[in-house]
Amino acid sequence: MAWSAPMTAVANSTFTAAQFNAYVRDNLNETAPAKATASSGYFVGDGVNSIAERFAVSASELGAGETTSTTYTDLNAPANVGPTVTLETGPTALVIVRCSLENSGTGSARMAYEVSGATSLAPADNRGVGFFGAAGGNFNGSDASLWTSLTPGVNTFTARYRVSSGTGEFASRRIIVMPF
Repeated sequence: MAWSAPMTAVANSTFTAAQFNAYVRDNLNETAPAKATASSGYFVGDGVNSIAERFAVSASELGAGETTSTTYTDLNAPANVGPTVTLETGPTALVIVRCSLENSGTGSARMAYEVSGATSLAPADNRGVGFFGAAGGNFNGSDASLWTSLTPGVNTFTARYRVSSGTGEFASRRIIVMPF
């Protein structure tokens, strides 16, 4: 149900129970305090005179994993997939990734994310973190991306990894998604 514009009161007219329920009770039930289901939620407009409660979700994989793949993929054991978060989004979400990266050679090591579910978006270098340097170097970095063209619904954000050459090692991996 959406909020509706209240009626205009007219002097000496009767304010009925049905009018009270429609214009006072029902509209109060459309406010953020009435719709809140848990602490730490926040509200976003999801249409004209309508709000939806959203929750930021995070996941982390603190163990190290590696890959030699030059295309985005999961890491080799023991680290494997992720981190991954699944949540309901509107058309917009702020995605933050963080990772400790290194490369055994002089190539790059990159962490990005893909989106699956209601939206299908492949991982890409322009939305992630990367290390470019000499063998044995280490970089701790993060990236924040605001996406405004998601398909509203349940979306899954999964970290993926690649190198330009050599072996990339990835540790302390995190992803945070704030849907709007």
